Amino acid sequence: MQPETRRVPTLLVTGSNGQVGFELRRSLAPLGRVVAVDRHRCDVTRPDALRDLMREVRPDVVVNAAAYTAVDKAETDADMAFAVNGVAPGVLAEEARKLGSLMVHYSTDYVYDGLKSGRYVETDPVNPQSVYGRSKFAGEQAIADSGATAIVLRTCWVAGVHGGNFAKTMLRLAQERDTLRVIADQFGAPTTASLIADVTAQIIARHWLHGRREAFPAGVYHLAASGETSWHGYATKVLAIAAAKGVALKADPAGIEPIPASAYPLPAPRPSNSRLDTSRLQDAFDIHLPDWQQGIEHLLDQILS
Repeated sequence: MQPETRRVPTLLVTGSNGQVGFELRRSLAPLGRVVAVDRHRCDVTRPDALRDLMREVRPDVVVNAAAYTAVDKAETDADMAFAVNGVAPGVLAEEARKLGSLMVHYSTDYVYDGLKSGRYVETDPVNPQSVYGRSKFAGEQAIADSGATAIVLRTCWVAGVHGGNFAKTMLRLAQERDTLRVIADQFGAPTTASLIADVTAQIIARHWLHGRREAFPAGVYHLAASGETSWHGYATKVLAIAAAKGVALKADPAGIEPIPASAYPLPAPRPSNSRLDTSRLQDAFDIHLPDWQQGIEHLLDQILS
């Protein structure tokens, strides 16, 4: 008697060479056939190309990790930012609805103005202060308007082995300079791309591929590592770990100068408070989110190995 052949689900990942997309290729591989595309395979600024891709692949799940993340450049490149962050997610969601597929999309703490004193919950009013933040919220709205079954994961301070990020910048600068000055009055939780990818895989596996789809808790959720710190605290931790691993640094990890954000003006305003309450995500999907320091230690193990 021949064993029953089980249909292997197909998972489409856009932005596969970005920080999160790179990790998704790993985390989603055990779940089914992963079709990972980058900008060379599909130009996400072209809605027709996105529709053709979805109709060709016919995924059970589409995970949109493609994003325009040049926060400061977006201030003078709004059309491109909105094409990638605002229009493209809506197109993918429309096609996902037609196929009966799940869509997973990533958003940002920049949809908030950062003026709240405590942690942001998903129902807090949004008030993006930058073109980047407005473009990301436009993507959230387009997904909601599509009627697709979708999960939107708002995250913050993303760092991965693949691609550029704050941790890598601090490591480089500390090897080049004797002193560093880092902002100390903006707060959030450094969140690794690997954590985001692993949580995404758990949600898809347990609650979509092997769960009751009609009861799937779609909606907007906050995803960030536990705990909180400032950019100054983050930099201090990164360099302390590097020094303990024998990396030769010119800058003293304990001597980083704390400065206010006003002393380092940038074209796009950053939220002073990027702290996200993740209770809704943890309760809905039975997920534990480790402390940010644990994630950064693991990240640096990989970067420095």
